[in-house]
Amino acid sequence: MTPSRDISRLIEIMAALRDKDTGCPWDVVQDFSTIAPYTIEEAYEVADAIARGDMDDLRDELGDLLLQPVYHAQMAAEAGLFTFGDVVEAITTKLIRRHPHVFGDEDARAAGAAKGFWEKEKAKEREARAADGRAVPEGLLDGIPAALPALMRAHKLQAKAGTVGFDWNDARLVIEKLKEEIGEIEDELDRLQVDDDAVAAEIGDLLFAVVNLARHLKVDADQALRGANVKFARRFAAIEAALGTQGRAPADASLDEMEALWQAAKGGE
Repeated sequence: MTPSRDISRLIEIMAALRDKDTGCPWDVVQDFSTIAPYTIEEAYEVADAIARGDMDDLRDELGDLLLQPVYHAQMAAEAGLFTFGDVVEAITTKLIRRHPHVFGDEDARAAGAAKGFWEKEKAKEREARAADGRAVPEGLLDGIPAALPALMRAHKLQAKAGTVGFDWNDARLVIEKLKEEIGEIEDELDRLQVDDDAVAAEIGDLLFAVVNLARHLKVDADQALRGANVKFARRFAAIEAALGTQGRAPADASLDEMEALWQAAKGGE
């Protein structure tokens, strides 16, 4: 079997890998739940390649990500549920339906641009799901997947609640909420016997408030934290390098020494 630019070849390769008699032993035993973590991981690797500006790596990572829907669709086809073609048809149908201002006639273009179009379209989609016997989110927040990364889900929960007015109207009010949450953590730590579960809950509230502040300031909290991670790793590497010139390692240095080297690395940026 030779490489190809045709998606059908990728589908054929995936089917061959899943063949119970001649396929790959590892691929044959996988199921939706075991492959799902790889799907999430591949999406993050695509985001990482974009953040690094590595377009060669992005090409390869997009290929790895493309394999994921092909993999899931193959397993679904084996179970008689749906095929890859059904997946493609579903998304093309949705894109066309949601963009009448691009793909429709003149009247549809005007309607698609009208205020309230998205809300009406989503209502129709919910009705269609119900008619097909599929689960339909009931509460305002029910449609936000629980499996999303925590920072992303917090942002989406807050934004969705904000659509009905349950939101702060000033970032400075969110800062006050941050101070309040920090105070509650301090209160927990001041107790004679610290309740670890209570501390964890208060830290969760603090993180939720930080995401809220980021959202109000139009900052992607996940991307901001990724940037902070990169910065921390870079500065710590500078500490290691500086100590290495002395034939030492971080474990051989005091906290004050490492803090001084950290500040030097920060100043050098």
